[in-house]
Amino acid sequence: FRLFPLREHGMNWRAKPLTCQEIQAFRKSKEVMDRFIRAYKLMLGFYGVNLVNEETGELERAENWRERFENLNRFSHNNLRITRILKCLGEMGYEDYQVHLVKFFLRETLVEETLPNVKRSALDYFLFTVRSKEKRRELVHYAWQHFKPQSSFVWGPRDKLQKYR
Repeated sequence: FRLFPLREHGMNWRAKPLTCQEIQAFRKSKEVMDRFIRAYKLMLGFYGVNLVNEETGELERAENWRERFENLNRFSHNNLRITRILKCLGEMGYEDYQVHLVKFFLRETLVEETLPNVKRSALDYFLFTVRSKEKRRELVHYAWQHFKPQSSFVWGPRDKLQKYR
């Protein structure tokens, strides 16, 4: 059994991908969804992040963030797990949680510059797990605004990013 199951194969070749029927069954079960949120909070804690608001998905740094961010910067396999968590959040109907988690990592990599070794994954993978096209556009625009040098930003067309409201 996987902690964050998906409809695609992952690194564990023995784990079977989820079916659409299984996803629907999970989403209808309060017990399963409560466990899912507990697992999400556990992983966030491991990464040095706290879920501030279960309704919205709002996040903040945990007290031990420096030590945990050091771990994130040192071991890139965490980025695969974060991508998996983001995709699973989308499958389970937590699109708002996706947006908050991606924005958290964009802020920490591009603005705060605390996670330089996560920046590439945040831009190449985390951003594009967000299901909502509108929210994804907002996040790409946010990334573009904070990316240095802006002229090297390749994750969206410059003309559209400049006109974006």
